Amino acid sequence: MTAPRVFFYVQHLLGIGHLKRAAAIARALVEAGATVDFVLGGAPVSGIAPAGARVVQLPPAIASDAQFTNLLDERGNKVDERWKVKRKQALLDAFEESRPDIVLLEMYPFGRRQFRFELLPLLDSVGAQFPKPVVAVSVRDILVDKGRMDRAREAVDIVNKHVDLVLVHGDPALTRLDLTFPLASEIADKTVYTGFVVERPIVVDSFADRADGEILVSAGGGAVGFPLLSATIRAKKLTRHRHRVWRIVTGANLPAEERKELDRLAFGDPDIVIEGFRADFASLLTTCQLSVSQGGYNTVMELIATQCPAVIVPFAEGGESEQTMRGRMLMERAVLSMVDPEFLTGGTLAAAIDAVRPPAALELNLDGARQSAAELIAGWKKRQ
Repeated sequence: MTAPRVFFYVQHLLGIGHLKRAAAIARALVEAGATVDFVLGGAPVSGIAPAGARVVQLPPAIASDAQFTNLLDERGNKVDERWKVKRKQALLDAFEESRPDIVLLEMYPFGRRQFRFELLPLLDSVGAQFPKPVVAVSVRDILVDKGRMDRAREAVDIVNKHVDLVLVHGDPALTRLDLTFPLASEIADKTVYTGFVVERPIVVDSFADRADGEILVSAGGGAVGFPLLSATIRAKKLTRHRHRVWRIVTGANLPAEERKELDRLAFGDPDIVIEGFRADFASLLTTCQLSVSQGGYNTVMELIATQCPAVIVPFAEGGESEQTMRGRMLMERAVLSMVDPEFLTGGTLAAAIDAVRPPAALELNLDGARQSAAELIAGWKKRQ
């Protein structure tokens, strides 16, 4: 065999940031010659899987709210033990059918603990194979630290027992795993920094003039974007950019009632354009006057790649600290501006928008998708 088969498990619950990053890595694996089974545990998202990957859709689970209080099935019902047994069996059956050379888990055991009912049996099944597949974990640069040392110890124990490689999708020039994972030193021998993952290569025209560009507003997948989007509409008339076109990309998961409220707030202003989705979003970042967005991993990396002036309002509900921490690091380096979501109003946002300056240069490794694929394939080759 000249290239491996990869069994890539991904579970998104609220937004689609994890899924987009995983899709970029899956695409890089396909381009490197690997056969990829893209195993999805969240709600189906049209067009997300890369060409050439085989999609395996498990019975989908979503989060009940931004606090991740409960898991819901595809009908909106709280999952029960019967559902878990069905889902676990579907995952194990998919693994047996795949017979992969590499098993790649997105986040677990550093997150997604709600799914250990199926992931621990999967890891046991992997360990029983001969030859044993390479087991790797894909994690972003910053983890959510909720001060639970017992959970950190649990994650380290699982890594030491089952995992060969921990791929951290970040650059130590900005942040290191030990800032948000207190036991990082105990798995340092298995940890590799891949660089940040950008969904697709972005070509920036160094001669492009942003002077006549629009204001580009976005909220990732949109599920929790309404506070930002509505504040942005209120901010428009208060800024020096009030006469520009403001393009608001809500994301596909904005609830219908919230979309109606945005339409009501924007009524009568012909310079506000509201769209659900733009496949060319990264290209829009290369020409807009400035960006207003949440601070998700994918959006922030695209802002850096396109050198786009930006204001972010990080998502911080339910104890989420990742976006705020990354935003502060970049604000300290003058790469972007940030508004604390606790103090978000039309006025505070307008003031931040009017104060935006061109971003300072920041050299980061943004080749994380390709390097992740290369590390996985190299780990597999060592076993041959």
